[in-house]
Amino acid sequence: MSDQTAENVLDTLPPEAQTVRDFLDASMKPDPELAATFMSDDVVITFTDGQKYDHPAGTTAFNAARYKWVKKKFGQFDVAHTNGQTVVYSTGWLYGEWPDGTPFEGNRYVDRFVIENGKIIKMDVWNESAERILIRKGIKA
Repeated sequence: MSDQTAENVLDTLPPEAQTVRDFLDASMKPDPELAATFMSDDVVITFTDGQKYDHPAGTTAFNAARYKWVKKKFGQFDVAHTNGQTVVYSTGWLYGEWPDGTPFEGNRYVDRFVIENGKIIKMDVWNESAERILIRKGIKA
């Protein structure tokens, strides 16, 4: 799929996927307060380190320690309806700079969101950053 076609697909997302996209856009600014408006008050965010957060400010702080800056290039949004909830998977690639200013790209990610009543109630995050950090240090895992 060309980048132009991918952008067209991302412009016509189902409402729950659009909520996720809007949340991710706010998160990448980063604007954790705006990002929080897409989440329920009792949201549970489980980040790559297994740490649980109850507000996007926690993940913003985590990212600030791990990266000089980081953004997402969206691949696709997959939507499934189950038990009165909607699950949205966002997949794509991270790009940015490590704390020392070294650029990176092509770092795969998967974010899983559970949406209920139009708000994100659960978010799980996975990406390849840890593996890439090991490789940069000459460690093959």
